[in-house]
Amino acid sequence: MTLREARLRARLRFARARDTVPALLVRGFFGFLRLLGPQLAPRVGAAVARTLGPLTPAHRIAAANIAAAFPEQTAAWRADVARQAWDNLGRVACEYPHLGTLWDLTEERRPDAWVTVDDATAARFAELRASGGPVLVFAAHLANWELPAVAAGQLGLPASVLYRTPNNKAVARVILELRRGLMGELVPAGITAPTRLAKALDRGAVVGMLVDQRFGRGPVVQFLGRPAAANPLLPNLARRIDCPVRGARAIRLPDGRLRLELTEPLEMPRDAEGRLDVDAATQRINDVVAGWIREHPGQWLWMHRRWRWR
Repeated sequence: MTLREARLRARLRFARARDTVPALLVRGFFGFLRLLGPQLAPRVGAAVARTLGPLTPAHRIAAANIAAAFPEQTAAWRADVARQAWDNLGRVACEYPHLGTLWDLTEERRPDAWVTVDDATAARFAELRASGGPVLVFAAHLANWELPAVAAGQLGLPASVLYRTPNNKAVARVILELRRGLMGELVPAGITAPTRLAKALDRGAVVGMLVDQRFGRGPVVQFLGRPAAANPLLPNLARRIDCPVRGARAIRLPDGRLRLELTEPLEMPRDAEGRLDVDAATQRINDVVAGWIREHPGQWLWMHRRWRWR
């Protein structure tokens, strides 16, 4: 073996270890959470995140974002919103391995269930099941943001869900194992995603995606009082397929349970030719998300650099 070949093999071993070790840690973490159970694990996660989150650089990002979005509020109010955001993030992380168990929404809609819906949302889900797709559904990083995708799969709707894969391939496989079987078809974000999602709409599927993250190549919208680059994928698909667009969100209740809401189809802006106006529709969707955040500011993922330009 030459020196060059030895170095190449060493690099390959290092690369495999670099991917494998974090995946083993994630598997071990999820295994520990399963031992804690679906009720205790989120409470533990919330306590840990509330304690350690403010010590991280991400807390400075969250604090700056909250201050810019709510300049009229007091420092104490903004600090409490940040604390709530860490609490929620800890719960979401520790609910991951229990999503299949925690989903307990039934036709009876028990008031003590972990997932609840109001009468309007129950009627809208029934309408979706009866009429079918194609339908586009947008969601945001509020409360447990995996819940709208879980709902589509568990309610028997043919669904395709866009998701962003972690950079670590081994960790991505672990996360995918948790999601598979709960959320319908999972479509990784990437160059082929628009085509795959359009084909799913052509088949009459419900296509869902999170729309509140930064997208540097997208149109600039006003979001919580500041300009931000937004993702136009969903409006582009709606322009191409011309199907209803709805919003879905989860709201975390004071006891940690979740209420799921589905909107009526939104009226999308049109251009002079009557076709959907992508930029205006992107703004419309972001206005809805901003309204959700203002209703429950402590349940949004403020740690994301939503307004970063580069």
